[in-house]
Amino acid sequence: MNSTKITKYILPTIVIAQFLCTSLWFAGNAVLPDIVKNFPHETNLLANLTSMVQFGFISGTLVFAFFAISDIFSPSKVFFICGIAAALFNLGICLELSDVHLLLLFRFLTGFMLAGIYPVGMKIASDYFKEGLGKSLGFLVGALVFGTAFPHLLKTFTASFPWQYVIFATSALSIIGALAILLFVPNGPFRTVGQKFNFRSCLSGFKKPGFRSAAFGYFGHMWELYTFWAFLPGMLMLFNSKHPFSTLNIPLFSFLVIASGGISCMIGGMLSQKFGTKRIATIALAISGLCCLLSPIFLFSGSAYLFLIFLFCWGLSGTADSPLFSSLIAKNAPESLRGTSLTLVNCIGFAITIISIQVVSLLSKQLNVQYLYMVLAIGPILGLWALISKKTD
Repeated sequence: MNSTKITKYILPTIVIAQFLCTSLWFAGNAVLPDIVKNFPHETNLLANLTSMVQFGFISGTLVFAFFAISDIFSPSKVFFICGIAAALFNLGICLELSDVHLLLLFRFLTGFMLAGIYPVGMKIASDYFKEGLGKSLGFLVGALVFGTAFPHLLKTFTASFPWQYVIFATSALSIIGALAILLFVPNGPFRTVGQKFNFRSCLSGFKKPGFRSAAFGYFGHMWELYTFWAFLPGMLMLFNSKHPFSTLNIPLFSFLVIASGGISCMIGGMLSQKFGTKRIATIALAISGLCCLLSPIFLFSGSAYLFLIFLFCWGLSGTADSPLFSSLIAKNAPESLRGTSLTLVNCIGFAITIISIQVVSLLSKQLNVQYLYMVLAIGPILGLWALISKKTD
């Protein structure tokens, strides 16, 4: 089979596999109301459950970066092994756990293995597509967003069944995705076998204005995105509680709002080919930052239609820039350490999400909830400053 025929099915396979495996990410959040019943005294379980997945992902990316795993070993095999392991750890929360620390440990280990799925998937794509990388990563990150949202949809369809069905389904999907990569995606034609880890070499990318600008823009984006996703069901629940006649389906609209970002990732990737990657990323980040600032008005609107339109605008703009930042980072990274550089920047970005989630959780007990999410605007504002004031390719 020639290379042209191979690349026709490579991107769809990576995208589908990414979607299937990353469905594990928010699986715990989708069934949180059921899990809480087993731990009634855990008042901060939402923030802690989400943070442990993020912390696991960060720990995994540090290990993967330190050993340059995706640059030295076959990234397809790394993806496969991590997809299987993540599925097994995901199943761990179905055990009859009496200690909340075991629950958090299983979420941590699931997040750890996701470090071999999300950034490694981007590495595989960058090994196949030099031109149009923004478009390719747009579809890839779109798959991550759909995967993140999917457990909420599963919860909608399995509402009359035990909550464990959501966990069983997402683990099965991850195994299928891992097998798809192993069987149908060999090493890419542009793959460069990397060096052993060199901390100074990895950080050398930050000396380049283009790499530094894209990385700091991405960090600002990450301050906002996962906190918005984590607290989205709470926003919907709050609206229902404040409007007695409102019966918004919380799992369904959580899925729809998050999943809408998958569409914007793909559209953003395509628009970047015509209008430029930096320009589209800047516009998307500015819109999502504006949503943070306007949240006191729309989140407490008396109209369900206005409330939902606002959430969809936020969901669409909040993710449209994500693949574009990854594309800029990949283009400006040292070539032999491209995979490790992507992993390292992801590691820092997800560390920021833990801080953001915990800050919002703590402030929710101190501030009027109407103004709570304005704090998320800090990220987009700083990210825009990095993009506008620094030169980016």
